[in-house]
Amino acid sequence: MTEKKEVIQKSGIVTEALPNTHFRVTLDDGKEIIAHLAGKLRMYRIRTLPGDKVTVEMSSPDDTRGRIIYRKK
Repeated sequence: MTEKKEVIQKSGIVTEALPNTHFRVTLDDGKEIIAHLAGKLRMYRIRTLPGDKVTVEMSSPDDTRGRIIYRKK
């Protein structure tokens, strides 16, 4: 069986909207990553715009990409 990869959650701010529901996100620690929307955000058509505070889920092997799992109000 394969081992489950460790998931890291961090907060950040969306700085730029890219094509195909990808976003450039600046994390609170100053790092910049590219993140895509999680399935529930797409399914319920939750809009994400530059300037929104979000929670990003990243896997440990690739820390330059992530998935937006929550949009803060």
